[in-house]
Amino acid sequence: MKEKIAFILKHNLIVQRIYRVVLGTLFRLLGFFVKTDNKLVLFSSFAGKNFNDSPKAIYDYMCSRPEFQSYRMVWAFTDPARFPNLDTVKIDTMAYFLLAMKAKYWITNVNIERGLHFKKKSTVYLNTWHGIALKLIGNDCPGRKDYDFSNMDFLVVSGDYDESVFQSAFRAKKNSFLRCGMPRNDILWNPPLDKAAELRQKLHLPLDKKVILYAPTWRESSDGGKTYAIAPPIDLKKWETRLGEKYIVLFRAHLFTTQVMGIQYNDFVRDASEYPDINELMLISDILLTDYSSAAFDYAILERPILTFAYDYETYLAERGTYFNMDDVYPSKACRSEDELLERILTLDYEDECKKTAQFRQKFVQYGGHGAKTCVEAVFEPKEISKR
Repeated sequence: MKEKIAFILKHNLIVQRIYRVVLGTLFRLLGFFVKTDNKLVLFSSFAGKNFNDSPKAIYDYMCSRPEFQSYRMVWAFTDPARFPNLDTVKIDTMAYFLLAMKAKYWITNVNIERGLHFKKKSTVYLNTWHGIALKLIGNDCPGRKDYDFSNMDFLVVSGDYDESVFQSAFRAKKNSFLRCGMPRNDILWNPPLDKAAELRQKLHLPLDKKVILYAPTWRESSDGGKTYAIAPPIDLKKWETRLGEKYIVLFRAHLFTTQVMGIQYNDFVRDASEYPDINELMLISDILLTDYSSAAFDYAILERPILTFAYDYETYLAERGTYFNMDDVYPSKACRSEDELLERILTLDYEDECKKTAQFRQKFVQYGGHGAKTCVEAVFEPKEISKR
């Protein structure tokens, strides 16, 4: 039911406006009667779906610092029962909105206000966002004009390209840009020694084979929000026959994908969709295979080969749109067919592809390495912390 409501809010401009005006006004009025707690921090990641991404990286950094021991750090989840060891609140409930009005600090990678506008002037709002955009986002999407990040204090960017997109897509102000790269990617800039070997052992991956991380993005719902399914036109038996001696595949569905069709898992194709940290999967992967996902920009930090399987490119381009032609900008031309993709993998010049990825990274990912530290220092003024 919640997914259906979200679908309607996303695609019906009249319902969007009623929702924003009525509830936004109500919560702004209510906020006058809720006292701000200067040591309360509200976190959310992907609209409460998980405990991960850049907000978690910032949370982990704060937990490691003694100056934040007296702070209360609350996570908003769709299902708080999944996280019994955290201080939680159920997102989109009245308790959630009241806590948001009370919290001095908001930290998220999507939004806190849930499409409304009730932020107090005293509230410090940090949005790390969750990816560099290939496909159109925010107000750049057809039919969307409801994004407004102009009240955010800090919006994380990874380079000049982000700044341009965020101004058009979110109405973001240039003086809000925090040029530090997404905190979740700190580990990609500074991989811990022996971390990849440790993870391979943890996941029982053979050491004599290369790992392909297949991470396609989500597809828009075709049934009014009931499901968000993906069905790549692939024959995995063919993949195993042609690639099985040298490779294994980790399949990672997008967080918002609710149904994966046509894929059967075995020793060759492993299900990695529930693995909590995609960056750890990137560290152990030799090749990233994706389509329109922002994962390509993250993986570029490692300067390893990036291949794209854009089997529905023309349709996707018409329905969603992209900021640029993938074939002109990505490290390698997108594969349109399964056979083309398999042949590309089998004839891959690994060193040459790494060089292409390095050039791609220089264009889109100019900042990074200490994102969590930079965000915390920006949001929590050191002088103020020392007084408490």
